[in-house]
Amino acid sequence: MTSPHTPLQNHLLAALPADVYARLLPALELIPMPLGWAICESGRTMAYLYFPTTSIVSLLYVLENGSSAEIAVTGNEGLVGISLFMGGDTTPSRAVVQSSGYGYRLKASVMKREFAMGGPLQHLALRFTQALLTQMSQTAACNRHHTVEQQLCRWLLMSMDRLPGNVLSMTQELIANMLGVRREWVTEAAGKLQANGLIHYSRGKITVLDRPQLEKRVCECYAVVKKEFDRLLPDHLRLKATTNRHT
Repeated sequence: MTSPHTPLQNHLLAALPADVYARLLPALELIPMPLGWAICESGRTMAYLYFPTTSIVSLLYVLENGSSAEIAVTGNEGLVGISLFMGGDTTPSRAVVQSSGYGYRLKASVMKREFAMGGPLQHLALRFTQALLTQMSQTAACNRHHTVEQQLCRWLLMSMDRLPGNVLSMTQELIANMLGVRREWVTEAAGKLQANGLIHYSRGKITVLDRPQLEKRVCECYAVVKKEFDRLLPDHLRLKATTNRHT
């Protein structure tokens, strides 16, 4: 039986030329990525780089008192572990799976060797890093200047962009931890969105019912980040790579 999983579900891997992809394929290991799994902790050495396929990973900054706030989110458009090819083996942020699924991991030594060769993987990894930095800076501005409802809309839209459907398994408490706000503020914002028919929330599952209306309510931060990702990681590269190659 053919496996439903393939590294080509990750858009960055799918955008690689056939020869580079073939060289990496034997080293890519399929792994489950359960909800809440801490892929890496702040200050610890990373042994692997991760390419999510059906999962979503949040990058969190954790304060000394234990509180945290999400600074970026990564799914099938990219990778987790930019510190491995940006000059260091550790990162100040914590990476936690926010939506369970699968992904592929690659040993740090393999990535470093491939990156040092230059070429397509280095080029794509650096483009992704630039887009990720844009997301981090925009998230900081959003958390400071926009309402919790706007932040929630941004967070939902970014999550939907990285999932095959319109349902997200996530409690309001976890969302509050991601946004770095009080739970009651998230409850109030989610209640407004549900009352207006934009989402349905029940038992830890959020279903997006009206995406166009979410896009009307969200702040400009969502469009800024999406435009940068689309500019640096074009859709036509992903489509071409996915339709013309097979594992």
